[in-house]
Amino acid sequence: MSQVNSKNRGQKLAYLLSLFMVATPQLGHTQALEAKASQGHEAHVHQAGEKTYACPMHPEETSHEPGSRCPKCNMFLVEQETDASETSLTAGHEVTYVCPMHPEVTSHEPGSRCPKCNMFLVAEEEEESTSTKVEPEMDHSQHDPLAQAKPAPLNGEPSIKYVCPMHAHIVSDVPGTCPICGMNLEKVEMSADTQQIEIDVSGSMQQALALKVAKAEKDTLWKFVQTVGQIGYDESQINHVHARVNGWIEKLAITSVGDKISKGQLLYEIYSPDLINAQDDYLLALSSLQSSKDSRNYQDLVRKAGLRLELLGMNQAQIKQLAKSKQTQYRVPFYAKADGIVKALSVRDGMYIQPATEVMSVVDLSKVWVIADVFENEQSWLAIGQPTEVSVPAMDLKGIEGKIDYIYPELDPVTRSLRVRIVLANNEVALRPNTLAKIEIYGGPNEDVLVIPQEALIQTGKENRVIVKQGDGSFLARKVTVGMMSQGKAEILSGIEEGEQVVTSGQFLLDSEASLKGSLMRLSSGHQH
Repeated sequence: MSQVNSKNRGQKLAYLLSLFMVATPQLGHTQALEAKASQGHEAHVHQAGEKTYACPMHPEETSHEPGSRCPKCNMFLVEQETDASETSLTAGHEVTYVCPMHPEVTSHEPGSRCPKCNMFLVAEEEEESTSTKVEPEMDHSQHDPLAQAKPAPLNGEPSIKYVCPMHAHIVSDVPGTCPICGMNLEKVEMSADTQQIEIDVSGSMQQALALKVAKAEKDTLWKFVQTVGQIGYDESQINHVHARVNGWIEKLAITSVGDKISKGQLLYEIYSPDLINAQDDYLLALSSLQSSKDSRNYQDLVRKAGLRLELLGMNQAQIKQLAKSKQTQYRVPFYAKADGIVKALSVRDGMYIQPATEVMSVVDLSKVWVIADVFENEQSWLAIGQPTEVSVPAMDLKGIEGKIDYIYPELDPVTRSLRVRIVLANNEVALRPNTLAKIEIYGGPNEDVLVIPQEALIQTGKENRVIVKQGDGSFLARKVTVGMMSQGKAEILSGIEEGEQVVTSGQFLLDSEASLKGSLMRLSSGHQH
């Protein structure tokens, strides 16, 4: 019995031992798997939280440690932000990089440069966002070696600067590349004199720009004014015809405006009770004088009666005819007192008129006025009696001589011009009023002054500049003081010397380059970004 129990106990012990031996490898394998999974999870968590830092100038230089510097340019590495959507999108298709300045230059490799301008290529769909993100992330004052380069002071000698063509505030004393766009810095030579900015232009480029020059020389400038004006009537030669009595126009000898009339020509006949009474009084005074045998009292009465007729419009010939015929005229004729042309006609046959009624106006065109408009800045050149020449292109009339008769005391508030009156003889009545004319007014000479062609001036409104060509072929932008300008020439008071050559064609392109260099000189005076 005991042997059977011990045998059973041994069998159970052997079974348990074999079961332990079988389970032990499975348990070890499970623990190994769990440990491996735990390590993988920890590695994944560590990798997910790890940040990558890259150099803005050399994107291929990366690091996972903050505060690292680029081994090439010594710039601080900046953090790269990765977006899951961008990563999946990049994995789905190949990204194209394009040059912002030359869109035709493309590449599929990040960090590539443009072979034309040396700028970094940017992702085509992110061109705008990339350009806006790079600048705020960079602190040029601390990390940019170009920002730490101090420009040489202007100590009387020309200085050499290197500037980015895209970012003019990036200025350096040494050659290099722009930290923003990666373009090569261009060499710029600046003169020490802030009023003189040098520009170097090759001979082939001068031919391409079609540059033309002219020499500054001494000459005589005339105070010569060219302007336009309008022919008008001589207002002192206008005669207004009025009847001095009430009455009716019985006969009108003038038919229309513009008719020529001669002195003594019949204008109209009028019936007026006032004139009839005046004639009767004159005849009665004559009769009384004859009956009184030339009494002084009646002589004075006759004189007064005749003067009354004369003041009412009758001439001496009509009064003598009345005294001779002793017959009252019921239709009294009126005659022209001078030659002229009818300017206005206000009556017709049968009209009733009063002394306030203008029957007509007659103007003598043997002399005419020309009213010219002169610019405000030329009014000091004018004087009464100056000779002038008037041309009328519409009538093919040229070289009509005249003189300034009057200068009006005020300027036109709208056109800011001064009116000048010129008197011209018009004996043949060739000049018609209201016709436009060209006027040339000759003033005094301004002798022995330094002049240049007026087209060489660059007028900005605040100052005047010229581009001077130097002996070595370079060009210089120089500020000048301008005096009188006349006949296409400008007087130079200061800024250039006699014999110097100034550019008359293409100077605006050179002035643009000079303006850029001038801004660099202001930056060089102490303000650096």
